[in-house]
Amino acid sequence: MIKRILKISLLILLLFLGYVFLVLLHGTLFDYQPPDEAILNLDTHSDIKIMDDSIYSMAIWNVGYGGLGGKSDLFFDDGGFYTAGDKMVRSPRNFVEEYVAGAIDFIKTYPVDFYLFQEADIASKRSFYIDQYKMYQDALPGYASSFAVNYKVNRVPVPILQPWKAYGKTLSGLATHSRFEPFEAVCLQLPGEFDWPTKIFQLDRCVAIQRYKTNNNKTLSVYNIHISAYDKGGMLKKQQMAFLKELLKEEDKAGNYVVVGGDWNQLPPGIDLNHFIEHPKEWKMFNVPEDFVSGWNIVYDKNVPTNRSTGEVYSKGKSYVKLIDFYLVSPNIEIVKVQGVDQQFAFSDHQPVLLYFKLK
Repeated sequence: MIKRILKISLLILLLFLGYVFLVLLHGTLFDYQPPDEAILNLDTHSDIKIMDDSIYSMAIWNVGYGGLGGKSDLFFDDGGFYTAGDKMVRSPRNFVEEYVAGAIDFIKTYPVDFYLFQEADIASKRSFYIDQYKMYQDALPGYASSFAVNYKVNRVPVPILQPWKAYGKTLSGLATHSRFEPFEAVCLQLPGEFDWPTKIFQLDRCVAIQRYKTNNNKTLSVYNIHISAYDKGGMLKKQQMAFLKELLKEEDKAGNYVVVGGDWNQLPPGIDLNHFIEHPKEWKMFNVPEDFVSGWNIVYDKNVPTNRSTGEVYSKGKSYVKLIDFYLVSPNIEIVKVQGVDQQFAFSDHQPVLLYFKLK
């Protein structure tokens, strides 16, 4: 009896190790390797070639791939690498449909000139292969749209001990929609990567840049960013921020207007982890330096949190919240207004931030 139990246990172990080997082999062989620089296709177009308004408006929002609204939690944010426990690997389809509908409603409620979305899924198991990018295009007729892929994996195997629950295929990225037609749209890869084998299942961080002609023969450069998360020690963030800083110095030299917006996965200057509610864990989050780019302005709404913990479903006043979504603008731009949109995290684990500005 003991020998039979040992044989069965050994067989189970060998099968599991074989599964892990095949997952790692497949992931390594088919690991997505984006180019350092790529021209982005414009999937829809605008008839407006020259910017000629007095005040412009913009929205940034990490839409959480349509799967992280307030009724959802996430196994990975609670350390569930091996098993999901009682947490969700993916939200039920009706939740996803509700969250995506909420994003569409936001677009209709807040008509702005530029929408910068992060974590917009095109074809991912976690969001039931709903093409959210296409849905945003349909909600924005007459807008120019481009998409920068930053997460392309054939099979994300976690939770590793529950392969029947695996996160699965992921195709997601940065969606940028504008009322104006950019004369240039490019994607630049950000430096740094996790160690193998983690890197084959992680995002390939990038920045999507759209450039527009203004009526004074200058250029507005709009940066859609999503800086690394789950970055112990912040080494990847430091590399990516240094790379971004050099890009912005070049923009400054060229005399361009620049707006950088998105999910920084860092706090702005002057905001700490306990700004809204006492932080329940002992971990470090960095602040963007006050003088990250000399003379530029970091712009945020200090009264509205933009990100919540997904270790549990959202509960106002109990769930941990922080502010990590904001703007960085060049000194030749005048800020008219910045406004966080408090949705009580109904549709994503992030909340939108609106910006109204003038070109000097």
